[in-house]
Amino acid sequence: MNHRKIFFWSITVALAGFLFGFDTVVISGADLSLQGLWPRGEVFHGFVIMASALWGTVIGAMFGGIPTDKFGRKKTLFWIGIFYVVSAVGSALANDPWVFAIFRFIGGLAVGASTIAAPAYVSEIAPPQNRGKLVALYQFNIVFGILVAFLSNYLLNGIGENAWRWMIGVEAFPALAYTLMVLTVPRSPRWLLVKKNDRVAAAKTLRLIDPNMDVEAEMQRILSDHELADKSETIFSDRYRFPLMLAFLVAFFNQFSGINAFLYYAPRIFEIAGLEKSAALLSSVGIGVTNLIFTLVGLSLIDRFGRKQLMYIGSVGYIISLSLVAMAFMLGIKGMAVPIFLFLFIAAHAVGQGAVIWVFISEIFPNHLRASGQAFGSSVHWVLAAAIPSLVPVLFTNIGAAPVFGFFAFMMVLQLIFVWRMMPETKGVSLEDLEKLMTKKR
Repeated sequence: MNHRKIFFWSITVALAGFLFGFDTVVISGADLSLQGLWPRGEVFHGFVIMASALWGTVIGAMFGGIPTDKFGRKKTLFWIGIFYVVSAVGSALANDPWVFAIFRFIGGLAVGASTIAAPAYVSEIAPPQNRGKLVALYQFNIVFGILVAFLSNYLLNGIGENAWRWMIGVEAFPALAYTLMVLTVPRSPRWLLVKKNDRVAAAKTLRLIDPNMDVEAEMQRILSDHELADKSETIFSDRYRFPLMLAFLVAFFNQFSGINAFLYYAPRIFEIAGLEKSAALLSSVGIGVTNLIFTLVGLSLIDRFGRKQLMYIGSVGYIISLSLVAMAFMLGIKGMAVPIFLFLFIAAHAVGQGAVIWVFISEIFPNHLRASGQAFGSSVHWVLAAAIPSLVPVLFTNIGAAPVFGFFAFMMVLQLIFVWRMMPETKGVSLEDLEKLMTKKR
């Protein structure tokens, strides 16, 4: 097994996650500047300016499976990089809120499509025993991008009234680097076999993955599994009801933890908690560091403890931390208490849902429906990721932060029940064997 090449390809593709994390969070530093520049009210600010990328992400997630299947994982990832470059430059130069929203929407399309193409690619080249940590590199890069965005916002905050343009525009540099790097990875062997029936190209990639592999036997195993599948079926067929429900619930609970609502409005939440603007931005950097450290912990444990155990740990951490945050706001506790509780929240997310979601969804659907399954799970995730942060300014203004965080805590109690009663363990099982496990009558 050529572990070095597999790791290099995985980390290269996972850099799409870095751009995802950077693009998603960089807007938090520009939040109040944009509201002052284009004062159109809380609803316009929340739904159009702040959430425009998220609405693009919804579309990208819904339809990203189409190019991922038709043109391949690699080619789709290349165009994702192009979209990121265009979005960063266009958003930074915009002088109108609608133009700004359009370019942010383009970046959102890239984010949504990347949540399908990147995990699908890595899951299809990774050996079963290392698949969790290799797919989780995507999540690691997401949180690394989040950290760099928070740090970049903090460093650029004091350069003048156009600081927000630099905050958003610097993404073009890593986006261009990623676009060029992704040209160096091979195409997915499973996609070449299942979608293109290209045995020669698939064999070439399989030999690169493992020079000692019995390539003909491996291709026959993949094709035998594919030949047994009903090509007319979809992810909504009765036999895929269970994996479909799992994908829905994992994505649903991911967003009802409040993670994106918090990341988008971290500086604002810290200011509500009594921190000054510079301290709020610096605390946001602390959130990014915490996220990165505990994502590394989750990445190191996912193939040892398994997906389900990490979800147990994360769920309990969510419940404790979110309850403490809600209580702090309810009692009017100011200062560093809220940031500390939110650091615990981020740690729980990074070890649990953050490490698991993209790995788990990429594993539970069969080869011929993987992109469609990824698209479904990602769509659920991103519809909620767009809707919930869009409501945050209105909810904070009308009912306050305490009820919002209290509701998120309650939802995590429901997630804990889901993990206990429904969620199967998928670690160390081949994708073809997982298909048989997921489609058994239940």
